[in-house]
Amino acid sequence: MVTLDASPVFCQLNAGELNALRSIAKERSFQSGAEIFKAGDAGDGLYLLKDGLVEILGVLNDKAAHVFSRIEPGDMFGEMAVIEDKPRSATAIARQPTTVYFFGRTQMLRLVEDVPPLAFVLLREISSRLREFNRHYLEQTLQTERLAVVGRFARSIVHDLKNPLNIIGLTAEMAGSEQATLETRRQAQARIRKQVDRISDMIGEILDFTQGSQSAVVLSPLDYGAFVRRLLDEMSPEIALKSASFELADEPPSVKVHLDPKRLRRVFFNLVHNATDAMPRGGKIFLRFVPNEKEIVTEIEDTGPGIAPEIAGKLFEAFASHGKAHGTGLGLSICKRIIEDHRGWIAAKNEPGRGAIFSFGLPLAV
Repeated sequence: MVTLDASPVFCQLNAGELNALRSIAKERSFQSGAEIFKAGDAGDGLYLLKDGLVEILGVLNDKAAHVFSRIEPGDMFGEMAVIEDKPRSATAIARQPTTVYFFGRTQMLRLVEDVPPLAFVLLREISSRLREFNRHYLEQTLQTERLAVVGRFARSIVHDLKNPLNIIGLTAEMAGSEQATLETRRQAQARIRKQVDRISDMIGEILDFTQGSQSAVVLSPLDYGAFVRRLLDEMSPEIALKSASFELADEPPSVKVHLDPKRLRRVFFNLVHNATDAMPRGGKIFLRFVPNEKEIVTEIEDTGPGIAPEIAGKLFEAFASHGKAHGTGLGLSICKRIIEDHRGWIAAKNEPGRGAIFSFGLPLAV
């Protein structure tokens, strides 16, 4: 139990100033769990805890109530009501049988005018409480953001794994049928193996991304045209399941490019799957290849609605997403990292009457 003259807040006041304070103090008692005041109530005065325990609760960005502070005997709370005539911004709950000193706002303001040292005491307490609130708010906000990031990563992983898992399931069912020939089963085995490798690559990329670092990039001079043709043959059956198809404006040229096949495959898979996501009723995916003396530019265009203006400026940022039930945009930020590891560039654009257009350039091997 704390008396006014023993409280850390008022202990520096002299006897006369303490007597003036006692003259306006009113004791109030609350049972455990009782509301002392709630957010939105009129700020009618401040409190000093005589005995018990009080929690101050407020709402953060996640709309959930958080404990901002725990008030112990001798501590002040509700003091902002003295300096501003506004509703309470938080709720105070007695967590034990509690007794408080209550100082009405009007009487306290008059006393502050008559006892200048009291103004300094209140200012010091308010400053201390604001610092504590800011520290707690930042901690809670950071924790909320961390949890949100974990959730977005989980959704991204689930979204990316669905396609290869669906293919594995359908292929296994086909291979397991009584009518399946030996050749059909061999093809199914090869297709399932490819999808397992693809899942492994996806997990590796996500781990690289979350750790803020990447594995050593090993680039070899390879035939870009042969690489693209093999990749399109692999992807065609998958996108056909979504009523989509490739249409080549020209053949991928047989030029030498320094590349990491496994990682560059990820760029094509991400861009093509984004395209099929944008075309739920099916459509075309156009591919164009424009070589010059320094680089090969690959352009991928779909017949979807195009890039939403709300997201256009931050497409390649981690977690940027718009209009997708499960996607987070992590795939495009991974694409950007992979292309930059290949010493290239990647971009996106909209044109009237056309779908989304993504292009990336890779330097030719010299």
